[in-house]
Amino acid sequence: MGYRKVFVTGGAGYVGSVLVPKLLAAGYGVKVIDLYLYGEGVLDSSKENPELKEVKGDIRDRGLLEREIQGYDTVIHLACISNDPSYELDPELGKSINYDAFVSLVEVAKKAGVRRFIYASSSSVYGIKEGQDVTEDLPLEPLTDYSKYKAKCEEVLLAAAADDFIVTIIRPSTVCGYAPRLRLDLTVNILTNHAINKGKITVFGGEQMRPNLHIEDMAEVYLFLLAQPEEKIQKKIYNVGYQNYKVKEIAQIINKALGGGIPIEVTPTEDIRSYHVSSRRIKDELGFEAKRTIDEAVLDLKRAFEQGKIPDPLADMRYFNIKTMQAIKLK
Repeated sequence: MGYRKVFVTGGAGYVGSVLVPKLLAAGYGVKVIDLYLYGEGVLDSSKENPELKEVKGDIRDRGLLEREIQGYDTVIHLACISNDPSYELDPELGKSINYDAFVSLVEVAKKAGVRRFIYASSSSVYGIKEGQDVTEDLPLEPLTDYSKYKAKCEEVLLAAAADDFIVTIIRPSTVCGYAPRLRLDLTVNILTNHAINKGKITVFGGEQMRPNLHIEDMAEVYLFLLAQPEEKIQKKIYNVGYQNYKVKEIAQIINKALGGGIPIEVTPTEDIRSYHVSSRRIKDELGFEAKRTIDEAVLDLKRAFEQGKIPDPLADMRYFNIKTMQAIKLK
């Protein structure tokens, strides 16, 4: 069965700003629901495309969802308060967006005849794991409210699955690389920004293992899943990542990619989350494998800095979720 109309929540976010143009280029009709907190013009490169519909709105508005979702056969759900610090600013707000609105969206989608629902969960649902490879079969041990509600949403979605409601969950690694709506508050991006614009890389801790995924691969896994037969992806959960490195190793990769000679300073941290994620299942079962490296993400960012695409990268709050959340005081 061909799926042609995709409803993307959070489509003007970091991942959405790369994904939406790819969906349009592949011939999909796309509707984006987003608050556009990080800029109104994120999708300007596609705004002349008649297959793109943009709706500025809040996913907590059930009436809005019921109106706008009509006629769409697929949901890709990206919208959320998207990291622990931003969530912890206002846990009630975080729950209302990340969990309550999700429950409502699943109900609305199912009732409206949406046939596929792909949910972006998070590798953080695993918590701290000692083993060499974190696979999808391991128990979830979320350490924070952000990751706890990501896990709860997985339960809600799996329970809603039906013969005519195909649900798939992905647990992405930490995304890196340049996007029109850029985040400079993610490990590789933070360290690259500091290396280029401060002339120094500061590593907090350094021994924590982090799984990484280039944003182009992150976007492409959604297109890949849309092309899969229903029976192959029904109620499936997949880790999606590529390179696992300690944070201090990431700093060394960035230093080398930028030509070397950048001082690396290590300071203590309370952030002890550490996990080595295996993405073997999605490769073995479906044939998807990420292929872009951390080095490529670093060089993409370097190019964007050189081309003036990232003005005021150390101070502009739009690159930092927590600063934006603090400033806008969303309720």
